[in-house]
Amino acid sequence: MDGSSVTPYVRSRLSFMMFLQYAIWGAWLPILYPFLMGYRGFSLDQTGMCLMAGAVGALAGPFIAGQLADRSVATEKLLALSHLIGAVLVFFLTTAADFDTFLGLSFLYGLVYAPTLALTNSISFANLPDRDRDFAPVRLWGTIGWIAAGIFVGQVLYRFHTPSGEGVTPDAISAAQNAGRVVAFQVSAVLGVIMAVYCLTLPSTPPTKSAKERTAWLEALNEVRKQPLVTLFLIAVPISMIHQFYFVFTADFVTRVQNAANNENANAFAKMVNEVLGVGGGGLMTIGQMTEIVVLALMPFIALTFSRKTLLLTGIAAYALRMALFAYAPELPFVLMGIALHGLCFGCFIFVAFMIVDENTTPDVRATTQNLFNFVIIGIGIIVGSLFATSVAGRYAQPDAAIPMDYVKLFSVPMYMALGCFLLMLAFYPSKQLARTQA
Repeated sequence: MDGSSVTPYVRSRLSFMMFLQYAIWGAWLPILYPFLMGYRGFSLDQTGMCLMAGAVGALAGPFIAGQLADRSVATEKLLALSHLIGAVLVFFLTTAADFDTFLGLSFLYGLVYAPTLALTNSISFANLPDRDRDFAPVRLWGTIGWIAAGIFVGQVLYRFHTPSGEGVTPDAISAAQNAGRVVAFQVSAVLGVIMAVYCLTLPSTPPTKSAKERTAWLEALNEVRKQPLVTLFLIAVPISMIHQFYFVFTADFVTRVQNAANNENANAFAKMVNEVLGVGGGGLMTIGQMTEIVVLALMPFIALTFSRKTLLLTGIAAYALRMALFAYAPELPFVLMGIALHGLCFGCFIFVAFMIVDENTTPDVRATTQNLFNFVIIGIGIIVGSLFATSVAGRYAQPDAAIPMDYVKLFSVPMYMALGCFLLMLAFYPSKQLARTQA
């Protein structure tokens, strides 16, 4: 794209797209585990399967959504249709009380929503003139959307679903908050309809006419098998599993820490946190997105100052440190520090990884290759990570449902996984920049 005069307009349009894209997801994902376990009464294994089902859609992304966007349908139209269907499905999740229905709806929702994460990246890369300079300021609005949705849901839970007064037990508070979390899905559904309409106003991004291969994902696979993408894709699987530990357990973990702090001598700091961020875990977890904004805002400078390898290693180290804080320092201030590390985890690994994918990919398979990375980090990684976190690590840390979860055991597992990934990245990821610069 040429013409600096159009860039601010395009940037603002794409920024609001990112805001809605991640507000839709951020409204319900952080509270899903306590909603299913605490309100619907699902077992640990059933909860893991529901978390897994939503990721299955990312597996189809390169073969359906990526193929359509790169070869057949304008990306903005595909986004609009996907979000409209997704809004209907997520609304029906509010009424799905039994496991089989919730699992089926989660699968269908993942099928239409997961590919849109990669499609919003590809439409941004296609319409922004400078990847390093322009993408981070656009993408950070997705983080702002996540924060806005999380705090809104947290405030609703705090103001309307947190009973107070004499005789109210912590169990009664938790039960009321668990039931109130249904509002998260309702908020997501409304945002999905708004997003569907808005996508039709985005810059026209038609499929590429001069494709080398008619089957886009075959061409994309040929590029992924080369360095540095092959190492990046392989390490992305365990990193995604570690990431899933955070989203599966943190809302419940921080809610327990937060409620315990509230019950200990009327902790003034904990009360202040409640007033600002609400309760239920989702609001508190937005601290991570706040630091993510800082990292993304600095990314145009950081990306030019540090090598891609250095940034990836920084992100992996942050994953390890966060899990160490959760495991060995489970007091509210240290837990908040661990949540705040999310900015480095996401910004220096996942965000930078999407940039690396784009700069090592030819333009005619941009959407498909982004979806291939989604296939790995939001598909395979989350599917394996959900089952591993709940049915393996969860059982290891809580062998009997009658006893409390041992969070030292639980969070030590992803901590050691992150340390292993750090060593593998250090050894195998090329130190020299091998990327091809796209026009």
